[in-house]
Amino acid sequence: MATYRATEALPNGEPGPWGQAVEISYDQRDVLLYAVGIGTRDLRFVYERHPQFAVFPTFSIRWGGAGAPLDNNLVPNSPGPLNIDAERYLELLKPLPTAGSVFVRSRVVGIHPRGRGNGFVEYESNVTDAEGDIYVKMVNGSFRRGVRELGDIEPFEGSGETYSQKITVPEREPDASVTQRITDNQAHIYRLSGDYNPLHIDPDAARFGGFHEPILHGLCTFGHCAHLLLGTIADGNPARFKKIKVRFSAPVFLNDELHVRAWHDDDGRVVFEAQVEDRVVVSNAYFEYSA
Repeated sequence: MATYRATEALPNGEPGPWGQAVEISYDQRDVLLYAVGIGTRDLRFVYERHPQFAVFPTFSIRWGGAGAPLDNNLVPNSPGPLNIDAERYLELLKPLPTAGSVFVRSRVVGIHPRGRGNGFVEYESNVTDAEGDIYVKMVNGSFRRGVRELGDIEPFEGSGETYSQKITVPEREPDASVTQRITDNQAHIYRLSGDYNPLHIDPDAARFGGFHEPILHGLCTFGHCAHLLLGTIADGNPARFKKIKVRFSAPVFLNDELHVRAWHDDDGRVVFEAQVEDRVVVSNAYFEYSA
């Protein structure tokens, strides 16, 4: 089996250029489907006639990297089951409308080797209105784990910046703790928001990707953490949501029980982790909210 060697780098080791703005339109049904897909039962997000009906703050996470120019000579496109989320950051500057059109501009900020046969690509994205005012800022990092099979990307020189950071949790009992079971069809629902990677539904694709069965979307785990923390720490009020950052450390499977534990780190900020049984599935994470 031939392997792929990534040899080029971003210009001068700096972040790549911003791509052209991509217009994205969505409607009320998309907003509702996303909220159900991340497991929230809060009527503010799942019932369109609620007097405080709102877009859940992480709704735009699927648009991360939209329109970013990326030369596949740097790091190749991996097949869906070999391309998985690694880290995500989302900052909400103003709430999205419950339906309409937005614009997303993205760029590649870094390309780095990560372990044997893996490439790690980081993107930065802004979601704006037609006038350029920013709704959301995002950074996403994803693993490219092969071209034809797992681990067939040869070592290469890293370039650009990295937003990855080490965040540790205290060695004491958490200040807040909340648990939710992942339903046996949660990935089936979440994929209808637009993430059709077969890794999350097709057993053969999951095995090709190195898993014994389909795994939950990382972004669905991300959404679960966000709504559980918002509900537990900030009364579920979307106006209090500011930022969330996570690293996906291990897969989550359907029927798993997700346990999120958080520690106050500063006013309006907690550091947190998520576990399934004794394994940490989300680490290096924090959530910020208005007091």
